[in-house]
Amino acid sequence: MSAHHGSAPASPFKQPGAVWAVAFACVISFMGIGLVDPILPALAAGLHASPSDVSLLFTSYLVVTAVAMLGVGWVSSRIGSKWTLVVGLALIVAFAALAGSSGTIGGIIGFRAGWGLGNALFIATSLAVIVASAKGGFSGAIILYETALGIGIAVGPLLGGELGSISWRGPFYGVAVLMAIALVATLLFVPRQPKPAQKTKLSAPLTALRHRGLLTMGLMALLYNWGFFTMLGYAPYPMKLGPHELGLVFFGWGALVAVFAVFLAPRLQRRFGTVAVLYANLVGLAIVMAVIALGVSRPAVVIVAVIVSGAFIGINNTLTTQAVMLVAPVERSVASSSYGFIRFIGGGLAPFVAGKIAEATNQSVAFGVGAIAFLLAVPVLASGARLVTRAERGTEAPEAVLPALEPLGAAPTGSRPIVVAVRATPAAAEIADRAAELASHEGAPLEVVHVRETEIIEELAVSPETEEEARAAVSAHVDRLAGTGLAVRGLVLHSVGDHAASAEALARHAAQVGARALVVRKVPHGPVSRHLGASLAAAADGAAAPELVVIDLEPEASTA
Repeated sequence: MSAHHGSAPASPFKQPGAVWAVAFACVISFMGIGLVDPILPALAAGLHASPSDVSLLFTSYLVVTAVAMLGVGWVSSRIGSKWTLVVGLALIVAFAALAGSSGTIGGIIGFRAGWGLGNALFIATSLAVIVASAKGGFSGAIILYETALGIGIAVGPLLGGELGSISWRGPFYGVAVLMAIALVATLLFVPRQPKPAQKTKLSAPLTALRHRGLLTMGLMALLYNWGFFTMLGYAPYPMKLGPHELGLVFFGWGALVAVFAVFLAPRLQRRFGTVAVLYANLVGLAIVMAVIALGVSRPAVVIVAVIVSGAFIGINNTLTTQAVMLVAPVERSVASSSYGFIRFIGGGLAPFVAGKIAEATNQSVAFGVGAIAFLLAVPVLASGARLVTRAERGTEAPEAVLPALEPLGAAPTGSRPIVVAVRATPAAAEIADRAAELASHEGAPLEVVHVRETEIIEELAVSPETEEEARAAVSAHVDRLAGTGLAVRGLVLHSVGDHAASAEALARHAAQVGARALVVRKVPHGPVSRHLGASLAAAADGAAAPELVVIDLEPEASTA
């Protein structure tokens, strides 16, 4: 048995205009996370407002975002992803421009609320549109989105500082102009997206909170975000820096957030497990916040601590979302809305409360409360840790278990089977056909495993297909190949975030059924196959491991 070889597939950065239009808008949207931080002190001075008043820019924005998250699925399932995206962008453009034109702190706070509504509509659908429009499959789309995330989070404070050094109005007008460009590009280049077959109920996100695992992880995220946004919304004041210098500080912070969220969090999760990393991370954040509280009178201490916190925040954002998706027994989009609602409520209230605490006592106490919030998140996480651990290990759990193999039919009888793993890509049928040829040559039955992975990026969770679509896809493979006379069975592998766990589940199944070979496609950005070699050897446990057959498709199939 041997692999097929061909030319390397196309780069994930060779994309149609629709993808680049939305990716550009994503960069600007992610810039908004830290864009206003450099101008908070200048805004307070220019409008004669207190820090707690200015912190309402975060509160109005995030609380409205939180509430809007409950209805985004309902809206998107009725008007489609493109028009949800367009409405969100239009709202951001309008309210960002109005905020820049306002002459009162109350006006800006109100316009930031409208901005939050637009942001909720945008962030909930942008990744889905990129996934639907991107060439190179799901993995290529994720790479693009992660790139936009990293650029936006890191550059946002830098741009805010540069524009804010001219005028505090600059960042607001800057966002309005850039998002207007993205809006026009979206209207011109993004095709109409099909509406989902099943409409989302307005009550679905709140109803989902009846599940203990989802509610527990959501409350943990609320406490985490309380501490996080206390730091983000109030730390600029004791630094005593101008907008330009604050922009540089939060650029360093944002760079660490992006790097640790995208690259380091998955590695730590694979090495130590989600719960263990979250425990250590929450304690680490509490220590950093305590350092700020104790050293609040020394700007250098606050600056260094805030920058360092970016590493912890990047890890926590990714793994908290992954923990939610592991234990949520509902559709990923619904779980994401439920989780977003709870976490943004905590993030919205924290800066305002921190300002009021500081006014009533002192700045040190405000940051001390943030440190306590991080610590309180630890026992809340502990109360649901067993659910997360069981889901990661694939052992029996009262709710969702991931990764999990769902068989669609009885196992074929006969000799040792050939197992082929496919994903939701145009090349899936060809990979299955190649595996069928191998099975026919070997006189072996065939098992087609359709891998349905949910990718975790910050607070978003996205799958390229629904559970029903995954079952339909593998059933289509089985029906087609059964017509050739082969004994064929289909399975769906459901997995969240951890690609190594997907590889282990595939390898474990191949070993359990005594497979002759495990057939996968060679994909340059496909993470599962990278882990399979070691996983097959480990799963065999001393017995003869199934052969790993990697198929490299011809150029025309790779770019289909």
